[in-house]
Amino acid sequence: MTTESLELARSRYQMGTIAFENGQYREAVENLEKASALLGKNTRFAGEVEIWLVNAYEAAGRSEAAINLCQQLVGHPHYEIRQQAKRLVYILKAPKLNRPQEWMTEIPDFGIVSDHKSKIVVNSQPKKSQSQPKSVEPEYIDLSTVNTKDNRFVWVALIAVCLTIFYLVWLSF
Repeated sequence: MTTESLELARSRYQMGTIAFENGQYREAVENLEKASALLGKNTRFAGEVEIWLVNAYEAAGRSEAAINLCQQLVGHPHYEIRQQAKRLVYILKAPKLNRPQEWMTEIPDFGIVSDHKSKIVVNSQPKKSQSQPKSVEPEYIDLSTVNTKDNRFVWVALIAVCLTIFYLVWLSF
């Protein structure tokens, strides 16, 4: 591997991670795949690139490719990469949970608006439920009604700790 190809791989890796963090998953997959192709498979850096690639595959909706690559990474020579791959395989193979429709927020598709004179009004206020939450006031406790008499628990615990330490010291001789 030449220094030039390593620098190109680092550049592609950096562009891929930035694209991933900006939500541009297809672009992230492209850059990370190119970076991975430039690197040897058994290096730590190649493992990091491929862990990012697994995440990009999953985010781009390519779950099977993510699981396959992650299963390959379980046999990676670097311990940290193997551990991350094991955790990711477990997560990726977990059953998908159905979310209730009330938990979902609909985002309007502005691509269907053909002329700029049309107005789309988006209500930013969440729907209010029928029952209004009641304001919670802190409950004040009258300290004169609380039993503050010493129950000697602290002294019993202190004596138990001292006896334990004494016993351990006695055993060491």
